[in-house]
This record gives sequence, structure tokens and C-alpha cells, in this order.
Amino acid sequence: MNGLKSKADRRFQLFWNTFFIVISIAALVPIIRVVSMSFSSKDAILAGKVFLSPVQFTTEAYERAFLSGSFLFAFIYSIFLMLGSTVVSIIMTVLAAYPLSKRNLKGGVFLMTLFVLTMYLDPGIIPKYLNVKDFKMIDTFWALIIPEALSAYNMIILCTAFKGIDSSLYEAAKIDGCNEFQTLFKVALPLVYPTLATLALFYAVGRWNRLSDVLYYVNSSSLYTVQMVLKQLIESVKISQEEGITSQLVADNIKSASIVISMTPMVITYPFIQKYFTKGIMLGAVKG
Repeated sequence: MNGLKSKADRRFQLFWNTFFIVISIAALVPIIRVVSMSFSSKDAILAGKVFLSPVQFTTEAYERAFLSGSFLFAFIYSIFLMLGSTVVSIIMTVLAAYPLSKRNLKGGVFLMTLFVLTMYLDPGIIPKYLNVKDFKMIDTFWALIIPEALSAYNMIILCTAFKGIDSSLYEAAKIDGCNEFQTLFKVALPLVYPTLATLALFYAVGRWNRLSDVLYYVNSSSLYTVQMVLKQLIESVKISQEEGITSQLVADNIKSASIVISMTPMVITYPFIQKYFTKGIMLGAVKG
């Protein structure tokens, strides 16, 4: 009986391992194709010859991007913007989630309801723009940080993680003479570190990929993120084609190179945070 059960378990494990390997390969195919197109020539792309390996290998798309002074500045600026935005978002999320995790907080239910409502009631871009304008943030660095600094979804995850901490630890900290800030930094935060790392990844990816706020709130080219500069590069190639200007690039070259360049910082960052990812989500999703 144990042998049969063991055999059935092995079949079950083999089936799901095979299934997820197939799914992983299917997910990798589009990424490999994009990388291949970014290194392929204009003629090969137009002829539809590119699939999983570069055809007529060329690095011209990357040279066009990296030799542009505006691109290099925007790339470095976007990294610092992503880091600064993530720090601000984590601070705001912690300062909102920790008090709301307290069961004896007066008006806590009402405040949490207000946060939840923001997830369902989106006022639209015009009220957001007017709000940013009234706070004198148009065409400033802060317009790319403050409006999206706090996610109600992420705040709820962190709030649930704080609620999962045994209340006796808070009581012990209070007996030792800790005030609320000392309790937060010495007791609560170390216990929800995986959740913080996960939320930091969410905020960083969101800021890195976001383009709409640059389009709405920024006029100065010195504040353009790397996504905005890449968008302009794609448009310049399209205009060159429409005007009949000879070029060895097509829009697909720049698009593919843009995707590769844009995802590189996240691909580098993710392995350092991945070990906290599942644990952080579970810690913030289930109390106990």
C-alpha cells in the first residue's frame, strides 16, 4: 500500500513538474523573441525571419540608445527616482498601516473604510491633475513621487502583517518603557521584514514602469524618465521612416531594445528579494 501511494505521489509530482516546466518555457518564448529582435537587422525584421535567435546580428538599437546623452541621464535619474519613490512609499505605508493595525484605535474602522474606498472610486486624471497643480508640483520631481506614494492595497497587506504579531510582544515593549515609535522600530518592523521587502519590490516596479504621470505632470526634459526617453526614440524612428530618411533601424528594433533595457534593473533586483516574496505575501495575507 505504501509502495502504491509512493508511486502515485511520484506520478503526481512528475505531472505538475512537467506542467510548470512547459508553462515556464511558454512564458520565456516571447521574452527570448524580444531580445532576438533587439539584436537583429532591419531587413531581417521586415522579412519576418526573426524568432528565437538574432538574424544578421547588430547592436545598433542599443548604440542609438546609450550613445544618446539624454538617455544615459534619464536612465541614472530613473534609478534614483525609483529608489527615492520606494523609500517615501514604504515610510508612508508603514505610518498608515501601523496605527490602523491597533484594535483600540479610535475611528480606525472609519479610516480603513476610507482607504478601501480609494481602491474602488477613482476620480480620474482631471481631478488628479488639478490637485497636483494646486499643490504647485507641476513640472517638479515631487509630481512623480507624491501622487502615487501610497497604495491602499499594499497598506492593507502590511496592516494585516502587523495584526499578526502577538500582542504580548507589544505589552512587553510597553512594560520596558518603549513608546509607540520605539515599539514600531524595535519590535514590529523586524518581524514584518519579508512583507516590507515584498512591498518595496511592488513600489519599485510600479515606479520604474510608470509613464502616464510623466506625460501629465512634466514639461521639462530634464525630468523625463527612461521610459519617456525611449518612447521619444521610438517616435523619432517612426518619423524618420515616414519622411523617407535612410536608417538601419525600424520601430521594432527600438521597441525590443527598450523592453530589454527597461526590464534589466528589475531582473537584477528580483533575485535579491525573491526569497522574501512568498513569505511576505503570506505574512500579510493570513493572520496568525
